Amino acid sequence: MFGIGMPELLLILLICLLIFGGAKLPEIAKNLGKGINAFKKEMKDKDEEKK
Repeated sequence: MFGIGMPELLLILLICLLIFGGAKLPEIAKNLGKGINAFKKEMKDKDEEKK
């Protein structure tokens, strides 16, 4: 996964936890997921539009 191992992922998570706090992380993850889903949907619609 992008050449990132488990220790690196845990370090990134720890830094995010320190910056944003535990209460904000679920909200940030939810919004990030919605954004990714919207992007995928738009890309799929563009591909279907071309056909």
